[in-house]
Amino acid sequence: MTSITTILKDETDKLLKHVCQGIPKESLYLPGPDFVDRVLVGNNRKAGVLRNLQALYNHGRLAGTGYLSLLPVDQGVEHSAGASFAPNPMFFDPEKIAQLAIEGGCNGVASTLGVLGSIARKYAHKIPMILKINHNELLTYPNHYDQTLFASVDQAFDMGACAVGATVFFGSAESRRQIQEISEAFEHAHDLGMVTILWAYIRNAAFKTAEKDYHVSADLTGQANHLAATIGADIIKQKMAVNNGGYLALKFGKTSPKVYDELTTDHPIDLVRYQVANCYMGRIGMINSGGESGSDDLHQAVRTAVINKRAGGMGLISGRKAFQKPFAEGIKLLNAIQDVYLSDEVTVA
Repeated sequence: MTSITTILKDETDKLLKHVCQGIPKESLYLPGPDFVDRVLVGNNRKAGVLRNLQALYNHGRLAGTGYLSLLPVDQGVEHSAGASFAPNPMFFDPEKIAQLAIEGGCNGVASTLGVLGSIARKYAHKIPMILKINHNELLTYPNHYDQTLFASVDQAFDMGACAVGATVFFGSAESRRQIQEISEAFEHAHDLGMVTILWAYIRNAAFKTAEKDYHVSADLTGQANHLAATIGADIIKQKMAVNNGGYLALKFGKTSPKVYDELTTDHPIDLVRYQVANCYMGRIGMINSGGESGSDDLHQAVRTAVINKRAGGMGLISGRKAFQKPFAEGIKLLNAIQDVYLSDEVTVA
């Protein structure tokens, strides 16, 4: 097991002893082995959706905990194949992606129609697959940041995927079209018994000022989570909040002083707790993204997992930090993330 305190170093007490006051843990629907029976069984999802959700929860090293560790590898489209896979060229081969997810103990693997389609017959019964149905691509010149459909729900169903994933760029000029497209796609996925996962990202150039990048503010990402839950997401993927006050700084939309004075503080766990609260107080599980790879990946991955778990989140979805390393190191990093959710010393704040 990973030594979490050794990795957290000077932040150990700050992150492991904090208690949320504004939104106490007693207000939340927390992950657990009985999450489907305790929280989801009363909603309008079909039995097939609950079955596939339980299949996700019951796979990998976190099986039976109610937490998720997912490997997402859609960056070949989102960031270009060269930028994503040149650091570790073995991952140009889709089979290596599936093998990393399996040997890394993940609950599931998320990728593109091409990647999963090329290995579906060999791996669909070995690890739960999540087909990402829309993407932003960077070959169009000049770059145009938009999420457009690359695949259909029916294609995901036919290849044996248990879930579909999609992104909406909330706040962008194209967001209303994306919301409508993905709401309809998620409805169809539920009709087929498939789980829906939304990458609920904020995207607008105006949200980044000279002082701060409010794409990761708790208030704006929290509202993105609320919209994601509204259009039928079963699981919400969100970037971890690192600041707050986007509505106030940008002087738009509506908010309440209580968001900043009572419900949150500047503590990272409180900021993420507000994100979880906007997922219907945890009725919809929130997983945080792992972010890009760098020189301090193990520390950053464990830190993110600790904050997510203590805030009431459901897990981590980490890709580049794992697959841009040698295979064995990628497995070690994924296992370190999972160890946080398996650890009794990391409790909900």
